[in-house]
Amino acid sequence: MTTELENGHIKRVVPEWKPMTGSDKKPELYLYNSLTRHKELFKPITGHQVKFYICGPTVYDSTHMGHARAFLSLDIVRRVLTNYFNYDVLFVMNITDIDDKIIKRARQNYLFDHYVAKTRKNFNQIAKDLSSALILFKEKYEAEKELDKKQMLDKMIVKANEAVKSVEKELQAKKGATSDDHIGLLLNSARDILSEWLDANLGKTVSDHAIFDKLAKKFENEFHQDMSSLYVLPPHVLTRVSEYVPEIVAYVERIIKNGYAYKTSDGSVYFDTVSFESNPKHFYAKLVPEAYGDTENAHKHLKESEGELSMGTDRLQEKKNPSDFALWKSSKEGEPFWDSPWGKGRPGWHIECSAMNSAVLGEKLDIHGGGCDLKFPHHDNEIAQCEAYFDNENWVNYFLHAGTLKIAGLKMSKSLKNFITIRQALETYTARQLRILFLMHTWSEILDYSDQTMEKALQFEKFCNEFFLTVKNYLRRAQSQCSDEASSYQKFEDEELQRLEKFLSIKQEIHAALCDSIDTRTVIEKLREIVKMGNEYIRDKEKQNVIPNCNFLRNLAEYVTSILKVFGTIPESSQIGFPAEASESVDNKEELVMPYLNALAEFREAIRNLAIDAKNNNILAECDRLRDEILPELGVRLEDRNNQTCVKLVDRETLRREQEQKKAFEAAKQAVSY
Repeated sequence: MTTELENGHIKRVVPEWKPMTGSDKKPELYLYNSLTRHKELFKPITGHQVKFYICGPTVYDSTHMGHARAFLSLDIVRRVLTNYFNYDVLFVMNITDIDDKIIKRARQNYLFDHYVAKTRKNFNQIAKDLSSALILFKEKYEAEKELDKKQMLDKMIVKANEAVKSVEKELQAKKGATSDDHIGLLLNSARDILSEWLDANLGKTVSDHAIFDKLAKKFENEFHQDMSSLYVLPPHVLTRVSEYVPEIVAYVERIIKNGYAYKTSDGSVYFDTVSFESNPKHFYAKLVPEAYGDTENAHKHLKESEGELSMGTDRLQEKKNPSDFALWKSSKEGEPFWDSPWGKGRPGWHIECSAMNSAVLGEKLDIHGGGCDLKFPHHDNEIAQCEAYFDNENWVNYFLHAGTLKIAGLKMSKSLKNFITIRQALETYTARQLRILFLMHTWSEILDYSDQTMEKALQFEKFCNEFFLTVKNYLRRAQSQCSDEASSYQKFEDEELQRLEKFLSIKQEIHAALCDSIDTRTVIEKLREIVKMGNEYIRDKEKQNVIPNCNFLRNLAEYVTSILKVFGTIPESSQIGFPAEASESVDNKEELVMPYLNALAEFREAIRNLAIDAKNNNILAECDRLRDEILPELGVRLEDRNNQTCVKLVDRETLRREQEQKKAFEAAKQAVSY
């Protein structure tokens, strides 16, 4: 007993506090850092604030599943940092709307459209021009080193030649006459080949900035729409290269002043990699040091770094070192330009990201993210530029690279005819199903997109959804049967307590997995364990003809829902489970319609029991028709169970697919019996 003396009297006082401690070390968040190629303890630079920058798209074409791999995966990382670890994340993304790819694509589209308007009805002229275009295109084919691109070019040539033969055949059959459809097919088949030829001959004549802006704006809008369709959160700050040219010019000036860049006679500016590397506090190519001095892949890296329009020998011969790269490109005829101290030109690719993220986020960056294909040269050059600008030895602490995406085990390529845009993928699967697929892979590993892997994602979605619907059915029944709020709470018996202990253990494992570089694959498997445990508990209670402890089921379902909410798989408006319809609040809908559906289900059950007793097959058939045909069209599933009917609100398309599968199964079964 602890005592003390007060005014000559003994007084009892608070005893010494001896808190109990656990034996396990508390997990801390580690992230796989491309700068070290290891998982590193995550520590923000400033308190709980995280500055997070990712490279956005170069907007010259439709976004595809390769883009989704990067942006959807990093969206999951961002959501976990924000919604689970409660970091104050400032998320910045750029749009590259000035680039060689945009310039060339815009010119080609413009020239091809004018060519079609001028020659559409003149087959002889088209055939003559295509013959000249094929000579130029075959030179490109012979010069191409990458096998998959070479195969793609070969298929273009074959397709164009087949289209010419088709029109010639029609001309012979119709004695010199041909339809607009056949010529249209020829132009469409030979579009890429003719566009290359037109650009080579007339590209210099295209000078209107609006032509380039139009293409970039079109595909930027498409990109944002696709991200919205995938429920990827918008950035807090969006930067466009075209809006930051003055900042980019000033950035280049400072790098020159610091001694890491030089001007050439044509008005271009190059980063001096040798000067940078020779400084003891700098290291060029931190992410992929093997690439620096890699002569075998030098041409490939140079083309990626400089762009197709900047590969002329007249430009490259003025570089001091083979590994130097452009900060500012002098513009030639047929290219957009901006004024600078070195003459008219445009920014290089890498300098854009450095200048824009520095303008918004300052001298120090917590996380930089992007696709793994950007490691070298883009991200390594970006690091070098920022360190040269600030003249420091470290600019970013963590570099996160999303893994590559393969299509059924193969590299996604137009030549392999497995090139899938995001919009094409969403014609087959929902955004939720695609996100589940991504969650079933860790963000940094290779992701295989195929019918087989998507089937696993669909199975997990259905597995969870059936559990959510069953739990909500029990919760509704319990609520309707309880006279007051207090009576809805049931005692946890040994059966519940044992499962509760297992549930708490799985929750700890999920936390550890999220701390382990946001290992969503393990988390998904642990969520599956929770749902499996809940289903087994329900089955055990049904066998005992005992109502399950609804509070225990609620605990399981709400926790699984909460984790899926963190990942962006379930909207915040949903208390338990997936919404019945993607565009509406499931809770509001259920509150509105469930009292009526429960009344209908109870009435049907009573009629059905009377029909069973009376052996009235006609009434039983009508009860089945209500369950199997009428209600599914309204997004309602009835399940006849032991002396009760379970009511579930389900997406109508899901129910339609189930009905089709059931009919197909019955038809196959009958065919076998014959």
